[in-house]
Amino acid sequence: MPLLELCNVTKLYGAEAAPVVALNGSLTVEAGEFIALTGRSGCGKSTLLNLCGAIDFPTSGDVVLEGKSTRLLNDAQLTRLRREKVGFIFQSFQLLNTLTAVENVELPLLLGRRQDARRTALQRLRHVEMEEYANRLPHQLSGGEQQRVAIARALVHDPRLLLADEPTGNLDSGTGEVVIDVLRRSVQEFGVALVVATHSPEIASVAARIIHLHDGRIVDPVGDSGLRPRAQRIR
Repeated sequence: MPLLELCNVTKLYGAEAAPVVALNGSLTVEAGEFIALTGRSGCGKSTLLNLCGAIDFPTSGDVVLEGKSTRLLNDAQLTRLRREKVGFIFQSFQLLNTLTAVENVELPLLLGRRQDARRTALQRLRHVEMEEYANRLPHQLSGGEQQRVAIARALVHDPRLLLADEPTGNLDSGTGEVVIDVLRRSVQEFGVALVVATHSPEIASVAARIIHLHDGRIVDPVGDSGLRPRAQRIR
């Protein structure tokens, strides 16, 4: 069974008379797979991530995570799914400014009443090579350091699926390479499936599979003939 399946999903916005199609198609993600979503801004990458993480729901079709359809879950079940099965990484880090690095990382575990929250948080900070900065506040960290703390937080509850939206978008190239290496190692060491929306060719170069979106649809690479790529449904 695939870890995640988007089955003939559509996501429409706007009035019924003239809806905007943000996404249309299907996608399968296997456990431990590293996928890069590429395409211009507004092409549907963030919409796809939101559907994968049950932050949003399709207009039609089905999103199935570990055999469970997200549209059939109640609010409590969806909260538990996001807290236990999915990790989120954002371009803007979204750390709480009043909490130290280790407190930011352990917070999801404390909300779930885990007794080993501090120990596990320190282990994840060690994984992203930030353990020595555990007691610093976000404003005392560089952008790259904040993003590594955010990755540790996303991994702290051992999710099966990791979703990242432009994780290097606010970083310089050198710092971005460090973050990319942390993401790559996370896939290898934790066996988590990683889906990254990105404009970065560096991330695309290390991903196992690239999904290119154009107006919500995948586009085949240009072949040897040099013909214009043809749009088709996301596979």
